[in-house]
Amino acid sequence: MKAIFFLILLSLIIALGFLAAFFWAVRSGQYDDDYTPSVRMLFDDKPEEEKTENNN
Repeated sequence: MKAIFFLILLSLIIALGFLAAFFWAVRSGQYDDDYTPSVRMLFDDKPEEEKTENNN
């Protein structure tokens, strides 16, 4: 029984460590995308053609 409580406690400590690491990564800007905005202008979409009704 003591082993189960120890393993539960250990798993909670590890989970809290991963949660703290995730929040640290978000706050320090690890998930900010700095590359895509600079490349986005190279792949501009073509302007949409004006839709006109064809009366044939």
